[in-house]
Amino acid sequence: MARLHRVSIYSSILISIYLLVLFEVLPIPLLDANVAQEILPVIPWWLLVSFGSYSLWSLGWGVFTFRDCPEAYHELLREINEAKNDLRSRAVTVD
Repeated sequence: MARLHRVSIYSSILISIYLLVLFEVLPIPLLDANVAQEILPVIPWWLLVSFGSYSLWSLGWGVFTFRDCPEAYHELLREINEAKNDLRSRAVTVD
């Protein structure tokens, strides 16, 4: 089973359970109904903010450790120089 299928199955199951609990079809054990009514509506926003924070951290860490990959660094510099030379051959000012 592909990763996409697993992710879609798990997310659809979790979304179904969340909606059943949100619309009070399934009760939440060991949690007061008033507390559940206050917490459940903000869970999607909390997940969105958490995913955004993780994404920014992941991008920042990738930029921070970019110099740890010297072959990727040199390859990127070579591609930049090739692009600049190509643009210069087409009479575009780059610098």
